[in-house]
Amino acid sequence: MKTFRIRALAPTAAVLVGCVALTACGSKTSDDTAAPAVESCVDTSGDTVKVGLLNSLSGTMAISEKTVNDSLNMAIKEINADGGVLGKKIEVVTEDGASEPNVFAEKSEKLIKSDCVAAVFGGWTSASRKAMLPVFEDNDSLLFYPVQYEGLEASKNIFYTGATTNQQIIPALDYLKEQGIKSLYLVGSDYVFPRTANKEIIAYAKANGIKIAGEEYAPLGHTEFSSIVNKVKSAGADAVFNTLNGDSNVAFFKQYRNVGLTAKDMPVVSVSIAEEEVGGVGIENLEGQLTAWNYYQTIESPANETFVKAFKAEYGDDRVTSDPMEAAYASVYLWKGMVEKGESFAVSDIQENADGVSFEAPEGTVTINGDNHHIAKTALIGKIRPDGLIETVWSSDAPIEPDPFLETYDWAKGLSSGS
Repeated sequence: MKTFRIRALAPTAAVLVGCVALTACGSKTSDDTAAPAVESCVDTSGDTVKVGLLNSLSGTMAISEKTVNDSLNMAIKEINADGGVLGKKIEVVTEDGASEPNVFAEKSEKLIKSDCVAAVFGGWTSASRKAMLPVFEDNDSLLFYPVQYEGLEASKNIFYTGATTNQQIIPALDYLKEQGIKSLYLVGSDYVFPRTANKEIIAYAKANGIKIAGEEYAPLGHTEFSSIVNKVKSAGADAVFNTLNGDSNVAFFKQYRNVGLTAKDMPVVSVSIAEEEVGGVGIENLEGQLTAWNYYQTIESPANETFVKAFKAEYGDDRVTSDPMEAAYASVYLWKGMVEKGESFAVSDIQENADGVSFEAPEGTVTINGDNHHIAKTALIGKIRPDGLIETVWSSDAPIEPDPFLETYDWAKGLSSGS
């Protein structure tokens, strides 16, 4: 019997969005309140099955999420060309989350109740995920979420194919510590992921003798960073840990460079800038800066070479691949694997058969942990090259098992009980 920690959630998405817009509002979950069974309207009687794609195709997050939508469509096209899932072709219903958590919640409900999709793939910000979570739990449907996040969550109705904290943020901190970094300045967008991640970073820093020289937040979509970058410069920290999301990174790095800060003088390690964002931010503003992910286009493996070649053939030679879109691509194949293992599209059958389902992904073999619905992932630290691609400068020895509640870290005790 699998155990999930499902926290008590607000009955409406509107209430929840108000909570998560700025803070984590507590993320510890419990399984003492089981929701009543919900009748599904998913129709598998014909030769097709519907799935929903829910990404920000407009707004501040479109710079990141459009490529995720592309990779989801590519995976579905490949699967359909290979015969589909259980002999059924996948029919896509696409919705735009518009970079607004409440829109993600509304569109999720539409996809589940009106379009009768078997699963939904999408979301990026933790605010969008938190807004969608009660919709999927209340309707007993499935969301496949492809982006790294702050952890401290596990739901039986979500499969998390991006990294959790111990697979990205903590390895990044370990790397910085190994490089002799003694002080950090924290800069992030003002919502749940950066604020919760920074509480985890502060706890790690306290336990590892690292000084936090400052902590600043800006609203999603914010474009005026002169005050923040001047504070960063004055603080004289050894490095900056960046949890900004979306097109705010464009303004931040331009103004960072304008005040004379460089990767050599005060490096920035980012956890939401991948190859797709480099072009938008400008390589002249990012060359030499660090990133923490689990996949880069430059990974040398037959699976990745095939993936990159297929993506470029589908969308153009000038396009690049990145971690979130690779994790999204893998999520469709993992869903297919679970459906075929259980010989059913039913949510309960997928949940029951999730554990151990694997896929030879471009990043390497990924395997679902049936207890927390996360996957094992190899941690990578990369440096942005002059050509805009990212080369690995450090890698974990093997895939890291997911620990979303940081239960294996003494310094993290108490974080999951209230963020």
